[in-house]
Amino acid sequence: MTNFLALFNHKGGVSKTTTTFNLGWMLAEKGKRVVMVDADPQVNLTGMVLGFKGPTELDDFYQNHPEQNLYAGLAPAFQSRPEQVRAVACVPVEGREGLFLLPGHLRIAEYEVTLGIAQELSGSIQTLQNLPGSLRFLLDKTAAQYNADYVLIDMSPGLGAINQNLLTTSDFFLLPTNPDFFSVMAIDSLSAVLPRWKRWADRAFGLELLRTAAYPFPEPHPKFIGTIVQKYRPRSGKPAQAFQNWIDEVATKVRTSLVPALKAEHMLLPKGVYTAAGLGDDYCLATIPDFNSLIAKSHEHQTPVWALTPEMLDQAGVVLTGSENSQQAFGQIFDHLAVRVIALTTDAVSN
Repeated sequence: MTNFLALFNHKGGVSKTTTTFNLGWMLAEKGKRVVMVDADPQVNLTGMVLGFKGPTELDDFYQNHPEQNLYAGLAPAFQSRPEQVRAVACVPVEGREGLFLLPGHLRIAEYEVTLGIAQELSGSIQTLQNLPGSLRFLLDKTAAQYNADYVLIDMSPGLGAINQNLLTTSDFFLLPTNPDFFSVMAIDSLSAVLPRWKRWADRAFGLELLRTAAYPFPEPHPKFIGTIVQKYRPRSGKPAQAFQNWIDEVATKVRTSLVPALKAEHMLLPKGVYTAAGLGDDYCLATIPDFNSLIAKSHEHQTPVWALTPEMLDQAGVVLTGSENSQQAFGQIFDHLAVRVIALTTDAVSN
């Protein structure tokens, strides 16, 4: 069985792409087969995994592998081609067996308006009935081809139709955040948006036209598994006080606003599942300090922070020792995060 996990926040700069890459790598390191989907038109995940540093390299990839991306995979549905949507040939991630990338494409944004019209659930939807179910259909086919245990979906920072579709047709979702005022505002906003999206998905599934389409719209059951708070400045092994204040504010907003709103739409797992995974009432999966230059090195070498070699770091002496200590800490954080994700998604199925 494949678990579909969306990483989403409509606030930008919260490290969704970095989290997707490192979590995917750690899950694969633990023996899971993982497909990472780049659903963001900025295609940062695609560029990072493939080691591309400019638009020319991406253009070359698209020209040499025209069918090997999300935009092309959805073309039979969105461009009315006389063929069925089928699995996309993913790119094996170098250095990590069992980890694959479904590349993104900046032109995926062109499907936003058409999908939005189809998802209005009113008017002349007959000609567009296949679109709402086509995204999950494509991901199901791709996951099956790679025998994936997890599909991680790196989403764009927006509230458009594609994100609405991807999140509500996923099994689980998590919210990466920063310890700042804007993340608190974003959680407050999502407390209204996400339940509204779920109610839309329930109505969509209730339409016979969509349930019986060539690409049937699936029954929605997205469950919130928690937040990640990252990019804080540590002091003596803990967040500096100014950052801790915002971490506490994020936790309060999750507890008092987001969780009650999600609970009303049945978007939470049973309380005991969170407790068994070690989560408190703040639903925080992990807090991750700012690793600064190590993240840049990770991107440069398409390798997670904990797996960077001394040669990749190009350091020596006490500087190298400090980096190696940080690498170990980073690896432990993502090891713990992966264990929690596995526990939450496994217990959810058993419950």
